Amino acid sequence: MFFKKDKLSDRFIIAEIGEKLDGYEYSELLKKLETKIDNIAKIIKPNDLEKRLKEIEEEEQKPDFWNDAQKAAKLQQEKNKLSSMLKNYKKAKSAVDDAKELFEMADAEGDEETKEELFKEASSLEELVTKLEISMMLSGEDDSKNAIVSIHPGAGGTESQDWASILYRMYLRWAERQGYKVEELDYQEGEEAGIKDVSFIVKGENAYGYLKAENGIHRLVRISPFDSNARRHTSFASVMVSPEVDDDIDIVIEDKDIRVDTYRASGAGGQHVNKTDSAIRITHIPTGIVVQCQNDRSQHKNRANAMKMLKSRLYELELEKQKAEKEGTPKSEIGWGHQIRSYVLAPYQQVKDNRSGKAYSNVEAILDGDITKIIEDVLIATQEKENTNS
Repeated sequence: MFFKKDKLSDRFIIAEIGEKLDGYEYSELLKKLETKIDNIAKIIKPNDLEKRLKEIEEEEQKPDFWNDAQKAAKLQQEKNKLSSMLKNYKKAKSAVDDAKELFEMADAEGDEETKEELFKEASSLEELVTKLEISMMLSGEDDSKNAIVSIHPGAGGTESQDWASILYRMYLRWAERQGYKVEELDYQEGEEAGIKDVSFIVKGENAYGYLKAENGIHRLVRISPFDSNARRHTSFASVMVSPEVDDDIDIVIEDKDIRVDTYRASGAGGQHVNKTDSAIRITHIPTGIVVQCQNDRSQHKNRANAMKMLKSRLYELELEKQKAEKEGTPKSEIGWGHQIRSYVLAPYQQVKDNRSGKAYSNVEAILDGDITKIIEDVLIATQEKENTNS
């Protein structure tokens, strides 16, 4: 398997069989990877990481270290995170440095066999650096948290509701691939097909770090299965993602700022659900944010889950405001209302993300949950944009 440079995307892609990576293209790849390693070093500051790890180790040696179990656990978590980041950085840097040194020696000595081996390993080398980039981008304060996801169909009735259910299945399949657990908070079936609304928690390491890239409007273009004339339809659904807020984050919600409505849960759930007003809807009056939960038979549990969702949404909104102020984004652009991705099933098949600018042809696999590459491309594009702006 060989790699050649794609002039359009400035990335190295698998070439057709028979095409080989030449010395110039390989040296350009090494320059590109070296630049990435240097940029990463400026961000994570390896010397500072080593200094901080030494400080934590000194704390661990103190006889009263375990007296405060909560503090000790936080330091252990920080230590593991920093150690992993430093280890991945050193591994990638060493691999690129070794490849460069070996290539220069082989080139000087005319050792074509060694150069061919290096060319074959080019894909693994680039993948190693890309993984380092991704791990660095998932090192934010909230990235390691669980993610609360809500999917709402846009206007269009059955069409949009069916599209919302397709997205829901896509995220369930993706979570399964990642080894994450999913807990459903609220699920409302559509009248004919699909869903009116769904909210769920994705639990696992870096769940929010990945899924935050899914915040926004998702657009579908297809031949409608609900149109007897087989016309092409465009549907929209919004995906809202926020980090699950833990007890360390203090978010005060005053009673006067919320309206709580109870109603009878719909759908499956047995006679008990239908006889009691166990479902909860909470409206946050200042922001207009509405959350609801009906999956548990206990009204108290539904209320607790709805409040958790509201706190997470308010926290995410505050993060968006702070980010907008920092970047000078107009207030009107804050929120979840931007179209981020298009899924075209007819007349051709393609998924295109507006943030990374990349298009993907494996539409069936993507709708079956194969979205990690799309998310990682968005994270890289976002980081590159931030580096350019700074």
